[in-house]
Amino acid sequence: MPHDHAHADDAHDHGHDHGHERAAPGTQQAGGQRHAHDHDGHGHAHGPHLHGAGASERKLFWALWLTAGFMLAETAGGIISGSLALLADAAHMLTDAAALAMAFAAVRAARRPATLAMSYGHHRWQVLAAFVNGLGLLALALWILVEAGLRLWQPVDVQGRMVVVVAVLGLLVNLAAFAVLSGGEQNLNVRGALAHVIGDLLGSVAALLAGGLIWWRGWMAADPLLSALVALLMVRSGLAIARQSAHVLLEGAPDGLDERSIATALEAEIAAVASIHHVHAWSLSDDRPIVTLHATLRDDGGRDAVLQAIQRVLQERFGITHSTIQIEETACAGSGAVCR
Repeated sequence: MPHDHAHADDAHDHGHDHGHERAAPGTQQAGGQRHAHDHDGHGHAHGPHLHGAGASERKLFWALWLTAGFMLAETAGGIISGSLALLADAAHMLTDAAALAMAFAAVRAARRPATLAMSYGHHRWQVLAAFVNGLGLLALALWILVEAGLRLWQPVDVQGRMVVVVAVLGLLVNLAAFAVLSGGEQNLNVRGALAHVIGDLLGSVAALLAGGLIWWRGWMAADPLLSALVALLMVRSGLAIARQSAHVLLEGAPDGLDERSIATALEAEIAAVASIHHVHAWSLSDDRPIVTLHATLRDDGGRDAVLQAIQRVLQERFGITHSTIQIEETACAGSGAVCR
């Protein structure tokens, strides 16, 4: 993880036993330093996360079956009618089904207990699934744009009436999947799956409009043009999801959490703290922020009280329930160039 001093005790598994907890918070270290870990509230603070994980799992399960079930019917309709809009939407539903299956598997993996080899647990699977889903949206959008260009160059006859019927059914299925996923707590993994469903919903609308125009006016170009429009909207969603998940995977600071804001808040609210430095903020997933920092005190008294005060401010001001704090008498005492 992104901090220079090497102590393996940064690896926390909430609610599980770890070898690094053999030293109690505040235990004296070499050079007058103390390393402490914020376990306060861990016994209850992660109850909502577990509940949210169960809710996410149920939403993804039902959305998966709705999407996969209709994808086969839409594929047949697209082949029979010759509609790119339907085939593009069916291909999107195929990637949706794969994305939802991956997101569902990631939620289940995140519930697995931590191990010695995976001391932080398996929460990052959800972020990785979101990243792959974002890339999948971009790849699918590129395929639709290329195919739309080819069909504008060489038009294909499309059965407008069949396109309308299949698109209406697909629209209803996608609305049901959207309703399932959009309710309740959202995390990056669910938002990634929801982006796929929204893109598929737009694909059904585009197919419906294209089929209607072809049925009514015989305008075959409506099919590739509306498909290309949906593909451009998919590019926007794919880029957003890929960028957000990559930020987490690259140990980027969560929104609102940076060295200056954390140091300023702690130095302003805790009189015994002379300075806060060597701050690193990142997250296991988009809703599990982690912070490590060094705190230099104005005197040698009340270290445990200061530690608790730092933990309280981190939790109340920034929602951080997982932190590693090094208490020092002087800045970087005994650590030399490591802290710099």
